[in-house]
Amino acid sequence: MRVFRGLPRADATSAGRAITIGNFDGVHRGHQAMLALLNSEARHRGVPSCVLTFEPHPRDYFARRAGRPELAPARIATLRDKLSELERCGVQQAVVLRFNERFAAQSPQAFIDDVLVRGLGARYVLVGDDFRFGAKRAGDYAMLDAAGEARGFDVARMLSYEVHGLRVSSSAVREALANGDMVRTAALLGRPYAISGHVMHGRKLGRDLGFRTLNLRMPQARPAAMGIFVVQVHGLATGPLPGVASLGVRPTVEDAGRVLLEVHCLDWPAGLGENGAYGRLVSVDLLHKLHDERKYDSLDALRAGIAQDSADARAWFGRS
Repeated sequence: MRVFRGLPRADATSAGRAITIGNFDGVHRGHQAMLALLNSEARHRGVPSCVLTFEPHPRDYFARRAGRPELAPARIATLRDKLSELERCGVQQAVVLRFNERFAAQSPQAFIDDVLVRGLGARYVLVGDDFRFGAKRAGDYAMLDAAGEARGFDVARMLSYEVHGLRVSSSAVREALANGDMVRTAALLGRPYAISGHVMHGRKLGRDLGFRTLNLRMPQARPAAMGIFVVQVHGLATGPLPGVASLGVRPTVEDAGRVLLEVHCLDWPAGLGENGAYGRLVSVDLLHKLHDERKYDSLDALRAGIAQDSADARAWFGRS
């Protein structure tokens, strides 16, 4: 998949594109159904399928501008993970536009003219049933459809996707993650919930406590999931490695508010040696939540807590 940071150069739009527009946080099953339709329509027209998405999330931008960061949605996926899932779904191009003051002030007509027509050469545009666009969300499906008829591109919208009678949405995924319901999360996503990142050096405290950890820094201050999880790790061995992980701010040893994913593999691959994991890109499936983060009174209590979590993770794998 080809990724553009900003609108492509004009000469890259000559063939036109089949486009869908949205944040695609989590790339859940509703998104996947939309992307399958997009790919089909792109093949029919002989043009590439393209997802137009935004960074930061528009609601992040407006929450910061209002001085109320708590209004921003918890993020399900990092940009890297979102792009990886879009590629897995067969999307050929992704355009990531920076959502800033200038973009937020853009009129609906300017969005159609400057982004969809001149910027991306739209031949087909697929949106969700609640799609709005432009400053103050003034643009709607009827306006987009009329513009398509006037400017020569097809417009379609897709109704909500349901699983067992319940609408699949990013909000539903966030709710499941906040409740620690990883089975429901996997049902909404169509796969286990996963986080990827490069293994970075940490304080080596886990090693001192007798539990070697892989540290992955989270770019979002408010991930949708927090707590202690049974996990499996991909990218260190030929198959997934069972483990236990902490996703949070480490209240026992640090109170900086920085979110880390710390993973302890229950069985460390001998071939990696002591430092062989650093710098590797790994993906961590969060399979089952054990409990919320806890602040222990001492490092000895923390060591005992990790030991119990590791034992509980082994027991979970033994039952599964």
